[in-house]
Amino acid sequence: MTSIDDIFRKPSTPDRKRKFEPHKNPNEIYKSAKLNGIDGIRNGQASVSDETEEDDAEAGPELPPDFEDEAVGDEEGRFFGGGITRDTADVLDFIDERDQDDSAKPEKIDAAWVRRLALNFEKRISKNAELRAKYDGDPQKFMGSEADLDADIKGLSILSEHPALYQEFAKLGCVASLVSLLSHENTDIAIDAIEIIEELTDEDVSAEQDQWDAIVDAMLEVDLLDLLFQNISRLDESIDSDRAGVFHILGILENLSSRPSIASQIGSNSAPIPWLVSRAKQAEKAVSQNRQYATEVLAILLQSSSTNRTKFLNLDGTDAFLQLLAPYRRRDPEKGTEEEEFFENLFDCITCCVDDPGGKDKFLKAEGVELCLIMLKEGKMSRTRALRLLDHACGGPTGAACAEHFVEAGGLSRVFTIFMKKHDPSQTAHLLSLFSSLLRLLPTSTPPGLRVLAKFVEDNYAKLSRVISFRRDYVSRLTRINTTIASESATLDPEAKEEMSDEWLSRRLDAGLFELQSCDAILAWVAGLDDGAREAIERLLGERDESLRDVKRTLEDWRIGLLGEGKEGDEEVVVGDPDLVSMLEALVERF
Repeated sequence: MTSIDDIFRKPSTPDRKRKFEPHKNPNEIYKSAKLNGIDGIRNGQASVSDETEEDDAEAGPELPPDFEDEAVGDEEGRFFGGGITRDTADVLDFIDERDQDDSAKPEKIDAAWVRRLALNFEKRISKNAELRAKYDGDPQKFMGSEADLDADIKGLSILSEHPALYQEFAKLGCVASLVSLLSHENTDIAIDAIEIIEELTDEDVSAEQDQWDAIVDAMLEVDLLDLLFQNISRLDESIDSDRAGVFHILGILENLSSRPSIASQIGSNSAPIPWLVSRAKQAEKAVSQNRQYATEVLAILLQSSSTNRTKFLNLDGTDAFLQLLAPYRRRDPEKGTEEEEFFENLFDCITCCVDDPGGKDKFLKAEGVELCLIMLKEGKMSRTRALRLLDHACGGPTGAACAEHFVEAGGLSRVFTIFMKKHDPSQTAHLLSLFSSLLRLLPTSTPPGLRVLAKFVEDNYAKLSRVISFRRDYVSRLTRINTTIASESATLDPEAKEEMSDEWLSRRLDAGLFELQSCDAILAWVAGLDDGAREAIERLLGERDESLRDVKRTLEDWRIGLLGEGKEGDEEVVVGDPDLVSMLEALVERF
């Protein structure tokens, strides 16, 4: 049970991963001390040494013996101390003790407490609205009620420690009242309400899904999203409090986006995504916290919903964000700054979109391939991000146009130069995936396809040797992980194994499962396209008692992983990319 002392001693919720950082004016923090000096003496203030000597002396006549030890009263004990009887003093002492005991008892936070809280909250809102309407031209008359309302809004923070009461709070209609305060004439009241809404919906609150849904659904039913963006239009970020208000609005959007259906609802609203794109484009001398946060929230929304990605593309967001990235082709953002996170968020937004066919077209038209190639050659921090972006743009069944343009723009020499240099795990995975996509999408009957194959054949199959070297490393790491998983699995029942399946897959992926699959897809494609390359692959694999049968086994396991457990008629159920499944079947049949 929570005590009142604990409530005021600790924050109402655990620290968020992100906190608003107000600008600080050194002139307000460091103020020079004013010394009284001679003015203090002129005003009759004595020095410390004088006061010390005077305090040691006792003023007045000497007290009679035992005066301090005996109570002051008459002979019959009718009066005690300040003129009250001894019995009365005992009664007062007893009352004081009871009061102290009552104040020490923690307040019970339950449904009855919420009802009292709701009643008082509604009274504060009504009283403030009444006084504002009655004394519209005289703020002094309603200022007190506004201060009381402000305190009550902040008092709702305690609910975040008791999410079990969210449903009762919503049922009482208080959620609607809280959201309605976003349209309050006083922006400080509106910002307080925004901050509390962010706190109640924060991911750090230990609420069950149905509890979180109850309060969020109640907010959305009363047009929370519209009211949030009406506030953004009246907030001035040059003012600290208003800038904090914008920050908390972004926090609410991030919290709501944790549910995919709400992320789509945010995108279908006319305001959020256009404002986020506009805020990201807003030029600043140094990237601010809100500008960075806007791109972060936008990346979350784009990842959550194809509807959001379509709206972003229709706003020419790809072209705009590529222009924002252009300055980083030759310089890096300072590490550990808002600018670095802003830079990464821009890449994330574009990468989310190029997975869609429309996003690939926009990327090509905006000369995204050319910008990435410049970054591969001259960039440092941008190199890995640009490589990842190219991997996504050239991948998938609709990536042929990007893949062809990449080859024609001279991309092969850039990526193979990186591939043959010192191993960088963050880059190798994207390089292998990119090579696999190029072999898959570009037929050797076309010049770009022939150029890709020639790269693996040249220099006495040096690139294939490099691929097989990586393959051996991934096989070794996966063998150790699979041994550990097998020992864990031996002690579990079928239900427990099912619960652990995702965890085990995650560990395999961390050990290099995807990279191994990419390696074997490359080897299978090249072996099937060139007889000389096939002989070289068999020779290189044979050095460690391996063969193309091991490659086939990897591809077959990959294909099975993309299939469902059951069948529809005589056909297997495909739960992964159907085109990828077809490709793997074709590769497996070659062996």
